Amino acid sequence: MVSKLIQRSTHEAENPFEVTLREAFCFLETTLRPPFPLTIPTPEEYSNLNRAILYGILSEPHLANVHIKHLHGVITDGYEYFASLLVKLVNELYGKLLDSVKKQLISVTHEMVNVSAIGFDGLLVALLRQIVGGDFGEENLWLCFEMVNLFSGKWVYLLEEKPLVLTGALYVFLRLLADHCRVLNIPKIESLRKMEIDFCVRMLRENFSLCLRIGRDLLRLLQDLAHVPEFRSIWKDLLCNPSAFRIDGFVDISHIYNTRTSRWYFSLRLTPEMKSQLRFLLTDVKFGSQNRYQVWFTKKFLALPERNAVLIDIVRFICCAHHPSNDVIQSDIIPRWAVLGWLLRSNMKNHVEANLKLALFYDWLFFDEKVDNIMNIEPAALLMVSSIPKYIDITNSLLEFLFILLDNYDVERKEILLRGLNTAFRALLRKGVVPSLDVLTSCDMLSPILKERLEKLLSDMQFEHSAEFQNTKIPLILLCHQFFKSAIPNIFVNWLEKNCLQ
Repeated sequence: MVSKLIQRSTHEAENPFEVTLREAFCFLETTLRPPFPLTIPTPEEYSNLNRAILYGILSEPHLANVHIKHLHGVITDGYEYFASLLVKLVNELYGKLLDSVKKQLISVTHEMVNVSAIGFDGLLVALLRQIVGGDFGEENLWLCFEMVNLFSGKWVYLLEEKPLVLTGALYVFLRLLADHCRVLNIPKIESLRKMEIDFCVRMLRENFSLCLRIGRDLLRLLQDLAHVPEFRSIWKDLLCNPSAFRIDGFVDISHIYNTRTSRWYFSLRLTPEMKSQLRFLLTDVKFGSQNRYQVWFTKKFLALPERNAVLIDIVRFICCAHHPSNDVIQSDIIPRWAVLGWLLRSNMKNHVEANLKLALFYDWLFFDEKVDNIMNIEPAALLMVSSIPKYIDITNSLLEFLFILLDNYDVERKEILLRGLNTAFRALLRKGVVPSLDVLTSCDMLSPILKERLEKLLSDMQFEHSAEFQNTKIPLILLCHQFFKSAIPNIFVNWLEKNCLQ
C-alpha cells in the first residue's frame, strides 16, 4: 500500500517502524475522534495509543490539533514514550519522510518543547544531526531555518532547562556558517545566514561561560568565520579584551586551548546514516577489502563537490569520537589512519584541505596527557609513518603542514603549541604507538627541508629505555610564508591580532 509517511519505491520493503505506527492507527482509528474514551489504558494500550496518535498527527495535518489535544489528555509519563517515538522516527526515517510529514514533525517538536516533554532535548539533537554540511538544497536549508528559528524562539526556556543543547546548536550553526558564508547572492541562504549569525553572536556575547563548555574546538570553528564582521569583533575581544566576556578567571584564549572538546559535539555533524556507515567501515571491513565500501560511501555522501566540506567533520569524528577497542586494533580490520589517508586523497578545494589537516592535527597543538586521549593523535602519527614509502607525498604534506601550524597558528602563544607538540611526541613514543621516529628522520624520500626541521625539533630530546624523552624548547625555522598564505588563509590568528590594533 502507498505510504502516508515516507517516500518508498515500488519494490522497496516496508519499514517496520512505520508499519507499527500505521497498524496502531488503523486499530484505534475510531477512538481517535472526539468524544474520546475516558477509560484508563493498560501499559500496552498506552503504547499503542501513543503510536496511533503520532501517526495521526503526521498523516492528517487537518486533524493535527485534535490529535495533539487527545495526546495531552492521555499522557501519564511526561510525554517520555511519545518523545522517544519522535526521536526514533527522525533517526531512522527523516531522509525518506514526505515534505508534509516533515512540516508536521517540526510542528510537534515545538509542542514537545512547550510542554517540557521528557527527552525533548534528545529530539532537538536528533533534528540537528539531520542538517547536512555542504548541502545547499532547498530541503536542507529549510531544516536549517526551522531549527535556528526554534532555538532562537525558545531561547530563554532552553537556557533555563536544557543549556547543554544550546551549546550543541551553537557548534552546529558555527560549522554550517562556514559553508553558508562562502555562498553569495542566493536570497534564501542570505536570510538564513543572518539568522544563524544572530543566534551564534547572541550565544557568544550573552552566555560565553556556557559556550566555553565546547572547549578548544570552539576556536577552531570561529577561526573559519574571522572574515565575517560580526565574528571579527568577537575575535578582537578574545585576543585583546577578554574581560569583555565578563567571565571570572578568563584572561586569555589559552584557557580555551587547554579544554578538550567532548566527543558528543563531533557526532552532531554526522547524520545517523553516515555515522553508521563509518562505524561499519571501521569495525567490520578488512584492510585490503575496503575499496568497494569506500566507493559506495563516496557516491552516497560525497558525490557533489560542495559536500566535501563534511570531510572536516568526518576527520574530527574519526580522531576524537571513534576509538576502536584493542581487539579491533590488533585485528585485520582497516585502521583509522588508512581511512583518513583515503579521505585526504579526495578531490577538494584548498580551504577544505587546509581545514581537514587542521582537524587532523588540532589536538597535537595543545596535547596534555592529563586532559587529552592519545587515541586522538594516534591516527595522524600512524598515517605519516605508514605512508612511507608508497604515499610519501602524504607524509611530506602532513609534516610540512604541522610545522606551518607551529610557526604561524598563534605566534604570541607559540610556546604553548611547542609544548603541546613535544608532549604529543613523547606520549606516542612512550606508549609504543610509534616505536621510533627514525622512520621519518632517516627517510631519503622525505623533503630535505622537513628532515632538517624534524631533526632540529628532536635534537635536544633524550631517549630512554621506554622511548621517553624530555621536554625542551627547540628553535624553529620559518617555512615559506607565501605557501602559508595561499594554502591556509583562514586559520592563522596572527592576522587577527594585527587587526585588533587598527
